Amino acid sequence: MPGFVPKDPRFEARVRASFAQQRVMDTIGASLTRVAPGEIVIELPFREDLTQQHGFVHAGIVTTIADSACGYAALSLMAPEAAVLTVEYKVSLLAPARGERLVARGRVLKPGRTLTVCWADVAAHDRGAGRPVATMLATLMAVHDRADVQAGT
Repeated sequence: MPGFVPKDPRFEARVRASFAQQRVMDTIGASLTRVAPGEIVIELPFREDLTQQHGFVHAGIVTTIADSACGYAALSLMAPEAAVLTVEYKVSLLAPARGERLVARGRVLKPGRTLTVCWADVAAHDRGAGRPVATMLATLMAVHDRADVQAGT
């Protein structure tokens, strides 16, 4: 990965504070385990209540952690006053998501002033070994007017 230089010297504290406000991450039990310029890791322990009818972690949950990994990877390189919103993403589900925990690693591919392109991979880990279960390509937007973000416009 390229050595990105964040625009905000306090990017890690800002990313961690924002993640702590995400109620969905708390609801599903996900945690932020790595914050670096342009790279984020989110981990999710397996829970029965997050599974679909076959006992695999639901694709919506897998997508949720991948989207957040991409979003925070992008935010880590944005200006201090910026917020981030997902514009679009494409997910490929590679295998059933089962194991002791899921690990989503989001990385910036191309940072931009307004749009940033990121990639995430999600792996299921069981007894130390990980196997890929999903990959995501996402476009994220820097939003500089936080009133717009709060109003949803």
